[in-house]
Amino acid sequence: MNATEPAAPSPSPAAGPVTGPARGPAERPRRAGYRRLPVQQRREQLIAVALELFSARPPDEVSLDDVAEASGASRPLVYRYFAGGKQQLYEAALSSAAEELISRFTVPPRGTPTEQLGSVLDGYFSFVAEHDAGYGALLRGGSVVETARTGAIVDKVRRAALRRTLRYMGVAEPGPRLTLLVRSWISVVEASSLSWLDEGRQIPPAQLRDWLVDEFVAMCAATAAHDPQSAQVLADLLALEAPDGRAAALLARLGALRTGR
Repeated sequence: MNATEPAAPSPSPAAGPVTGPARGPAERPRRAGYRRLPVQQRREQLIAVALELFSARPPDEVSLDDVAEASGASRPLVYRYFAGGKQQLYEAALSSAAEELISRFTVPPRGTPTEQLGSVLDGYFSFVAEHDAGYGALLRGGSVVETARTGAIVDKVRRAALRRTLRYMGVAEPGPRLTLLVRSWISVVEASSLSWLDEGRQIPPAQLRDWLVDEFVAMCAATAAHDPQSAQVLADLLALEAPDGRAAALLARLGALRTGR
């Protein structure tokens, strides 16, 4: 049986006599839109509302009053669930967003390696578009609500992206150069996302996705020239590409640049 949130405390007798018709406890006025919810459901609702607000505006610009008003609750009720105030609520919202973003790192079972990577990037950029201001504030840092805990939440997303990319490449024990390659590419994706938002999303998402896939192939090729493990991984991935696919087209363009054709 789910616990239900407690009712708001009754006014103190010291507050003076009540004028007008007497009201029983059940008749006390409430905020518009307020309804009592099971504890876990109310907590999830507050996190969802906070995440929406943090996604629309930088965290510094969102107050607990904003969250209370948007959720149809009172400020004391928000504190009842998040005694640590805005900081605790922000961290809960950030964790929720991180889990959602990690869930979008799923590689589809069909397609060539570059098609599969493109599909993952589609999911990533749909998240970026949905959480515009919050995503920018999160990655740039400098927020008054930024702490070691929020940094750890962001780092969790990056570690998940690293693990899943290496797994996608079929690597169980990456060497230092291959690990550096993947971490560097993840940084390129993040920086590109921020720039895309800053510049008003002028580049269509599909074009940005294709460019980042090409970046991945090109960075793999550059690393392969210095690292046998990366060279083997690249060879294995290219063997799965279609002869007229994206990777082949990129390598052909690079070859044309070298020959001047």
